[in-house]
Amino acid sequence: MTRLRGRLLVLQVLVIAMIVVLVVRLWQVQVVQGSRFVTVATETRTREVRVPALRGAILDSSGRPLVRNRTTLVVSVDRGRLERMRDGGDAVLRRLAAVLKVPMSKLKQEIRACGPGISRPCWPGSPYTPIPVANNVNPRAALQILERQEDFPGVTADIQAIRDYPDGKDAAQLLGYLQPVTQSELEKREGLKANYSGVDLTGRDGLERTYDSALRGTPGLRNVQVDRMGKVISVNQQSDPVPGDILVTSIDANVQRVVEKSLDQAMREVPNSDGAAGVVLDVKTGRVIAMASRPTYDPRVWTGGISEKDYRRLLSDKSGKPLVSRAIAGEYAPGSTFKISSVSAMVADGEPLHGTYQCPSSYNVEGRSYPNAGGMSLGAISLHEALVKSCDTVFYKAGYEEWLRDGGKTPKAKVKEPMPNMAKAYGFGKRTGIDLPGESAGRIPTRAWKLDLYNSTKSEMCKRAKIGYPEMKDQSRAAFAKRLANENCLEGMIFHAYEAVNLSIGQGDVLVTPLQLARAYAALLGDGNVRSPRVGWALMRPDGTLKQEIPVPIVGHLPVNDETRTYIRKALSEVPSDGTAAGAFRGFPMNIVKIGGKTGTAEVYGKEDTSWFASFAPADNPRLVTVVMVAQGGFGASTAAPAVRRIWEGIFGLGKGDDGKPLKPALPDGKPVTRLPAISRETQ
Repeated sequence: MTRLRGRLLVLQVLVIAMIVVLVVRLWQVQVVQGSRFVTVATETRTREVRVPALRGAILDSSGRPLVRNRTTLVVSVDRGRLERMRDGGDAVLRRLAAVLKVPMSKLKQEIRACGPGISRPCWPGSPYTPIPVANNVNPRAALQILERQEDFPGVTADIQAIRDYPDGKDAAQLLGYLQPVTQSELEKREGLKANYSGVDLTGRDGLERTYDSALRGTPGLRNVQVDRMGKVISVNQQSDPVPGDILVTSIDANVQRVVEKSLDQAMREVPNSDGAAGVVLDVKTGRVIAMASRPTYDPRVWTGGISEKDYRRLLSDKSGKPLVSRAIAGEYAPGSTFKISSVSAMVADGEPLHGTYQCPSSYNVEGRSYPNAGGMSLGAISLHEALVKSCDTVFYKAGYEEWLRDGGKTPKAKVKEPMPNMAKAYGFGKRTGIDLPGESAGRIPTRAWKLDLYNSTKSEMCKRAKIGYPEMKDQSRAAFAKRLANENCLEGMIFHAYEAVNLSIGQGDVLVTPLQLARAYAALLGDGNVRSPRVGWALMRPDGTLKQEIPVPIVGHLPVNDETRTYIRKALSEVPSDGTAAGAFRGFPMNIVKIGGKTGTAEVYGKEDTSWFASFAPADNPRLVTVVMVAQGGFGASTAAPAVRRIWEGIFGLGKGDDGKPLKPALPDGKPVTRLPAISRETQ
């Protein structure tokens, strides 16, 4: 009995102690720490939601949309929330797959993080943002998700704006594309996090990238209270998103369509061609009226996430890397289109503008014969005829003699290098500075360049001179490469006579982009100023008012007097009627619009020639410059010149279309739009 009483006493003490502890703890929680736990509880129920801003449209010079927005129902998944579930969210994904009628495996691929060894589709953006897994969702499916949140925790369905491309593939590389912002970008790029809603995309190429901050706008902010299922109970605070600015470009959609169509035809006519590009510039302003590249792609492939197959195709050599714009990033020897620079250099260096020059069938330089195209021999001619008929030997001689005056193989302490320096003055050998990413600089070979190249490659060249290139399957090519390596090992620091000769006609190590060539011709034919071309014309506020006009910077001036520039222009004005492009322009109504231009045929080792034609109109008072390049297209007169003719016919409405009806002019008076368009809500 005594033992029982003792046990009951111990039990009573324990119960009283537990009650005391509980009371003390309740007092601490409710009184001492009450305010802190109230705050924590409130924060748990409060969610900060960033509302994406409507991205600004991209318009052509007349206000026609090149890129606009369209709304669609998008289903997104919170991967972090699914991962915290006991089964990793498999049950939710299984139910979601049934509603969306897609394989569950596809949904899993969509929400996994991109990284090394992870093929597309995957999520390249921040892991802390909802991941879109389906767009263009049926409203009935979206309602099932929204009304049964207990079955779909971490899944949302809402209306979002996505990019739409009314003209399909036209100007794909120029416009660019969008992709999610990565977590590292949010951490590194100052100001990006504050202007990023979590579901916004950022520009990855083209105009979308260059003007991303203006196009993106500012997201809105909502503080909402939610229940335990994540359903919104009330909105505590809200600020509306600010739509992005509208980008008006100098692109004319009608001219762009003409250029695209002409390049397509050129590629069909030359099946071996692996690329082409076309550029139309406004001579007076330096603005881009049209720019196209082949091969190309459909930018809609990025919408909703790109597949691994499509992603690899865009990057592969086999498909020609269609993401790359050959207009600004393709580097090619320009051939005879480069002679405008060579003539300018000759005259500036003291050669008579109105002198007489010999045009033999070949020219001998240090025991090596350099032939004229087709073995042509014209005897004594003027520089005018040298341009019209494209006599190479006149330029061989000029380039060689300039090289000799600089000291030949043993250069003087201070060399003049008239031809390389004139080429640089025209803007060759450096980026134009256009408002597009990914531009290449090209190359103008000089003595300093050759020495730098030698210093950086000497060890490899001397090694290859000994062991050769055993990895090459083509034995003749391997033997040639070994001989070249041996020459570079022994004399790689020397700027040879043959290099000066090749430079004079735009061959050898000379590389330019189609945009650089178009800019050079615009400078020659305009006011002599070298401009940094622009595609963007103005940024407009969502209400249509002007926010900022985008200027075209002048970055240099040609060291060529007006007399020389006029002389060259008049010579080039005869090329389509009486010169190397006469065949391509036979029957063209020169009495309506007189065209000028210069053909170019550049040799490429192991490939077909690169075909060029640089052209302008009207010939007497040029307003537009058009350049077309077709890689492995053969003679300039046979491929590029006909392509340019089709562009002029489309611009001025000359001839008939494929349907046999008269062509409607893309630019009725041949002049680009000079006034900014009025902006309406429909453009967004």
